[in-house]
Amino acid sequence: MAWRNVCFLTDASHAEPLCDALLEAGALSACIEDADAGTPDEQPQFGEPGSVNTPGWTHSRIVVLLEPDADIDAVLGEAMQAIGLSAMPAYSVEAVAEQNWVQLTQSQFDPIRISERLWIVPSWHESPDPSAINLILDPGMAFGTGSHPTTRLCLEWLERNVSAGCSVLDYGCGSGILAIAAAKLGAGRVAGVDIDPQAVEAANANAERNGVVAQFADSAAPVAGEYDVVVANILSNPLRVLAPAICAHVRPGGRLALSGILREQAEEIIAIYAQWLPLQVADVREDWVCLAGTRP
Repeated sequence: MAWRNVCFLTDASHAEPLCDALLEAGALSACIEDADAGTPDEQPQFGEPGSVNTPGWTHSRIVVLLEPDADIDAVLGEAMQAIGLSAMPAYSVEAVAEQNWVQLTQSQFDPIRISERLWIVPSWHESPDPSAINLILDPGMAFGTGSHPTTRLCLEWLERNVSAGCSVLDYGCGSGILAIAAAKLGAGRVAGVDIDPQAVEAANANAERNGVVAQFADSAAPVAGEYDVVVANILSNPLRVLAPAICAHVRPGGRLALSGILREQAEEIIAIYAQWLPLQVADVREDWVCLAGTRP
């Protein structure tokens, strides 16, 4: 017998309580999807911080993974009763074929070529070019595997701008990919900060795996010193708010690169940072830009 996905519809107010109740009732997993996805009624939810005022989808689809011998009616009935609903929803059932899930997941992540001499290589892959600068990085809980345009923009900028022995600060380090790349490109003192403790933990582990020295810390603690190079690959809202803090760490004559910025947001970010240093568009990929400049 195969595992089964059970799908049914509900509304935004009941979706999250139902998922919690389903897990309590024995479901292996439960997730919420937009039942109107792919139609004119689709409701985007994943914008920048603060952009979603009423999270949840009016028409929500619950997808529940159950073991082969689970009693579907019993699990659903217990969950519905737990949140005060009496009517059993109409549902559909789909068999989930047995697979090697680790192998399947790993097969989706191949080495990524950033440039002639820079690659990102998952730990389970052989490097396509052992003579290149290879960043050993697995997909994980922290943002930054090199596949997103903003990460690639920053990596390419670092390759052009990191000089031997320079100091580098990665503001909003995520997985630590940019700081680690800077260290492998020849930087001296390398540091990174992030608001997420799990990201800091992941970045430290990734630095150790890559054999580089980089200091990662929670951004709640004071960040000391000025750096030759500062890079921040975060979203435009935090870039607006953090402008004074970020610029304070760029030494006179030092360089700053910002990404996580959509093309139409570039002029506003340039105007905000102008009181500290002049920025200009350094590169563009798809709808994303990298802004860079030198502090006078």
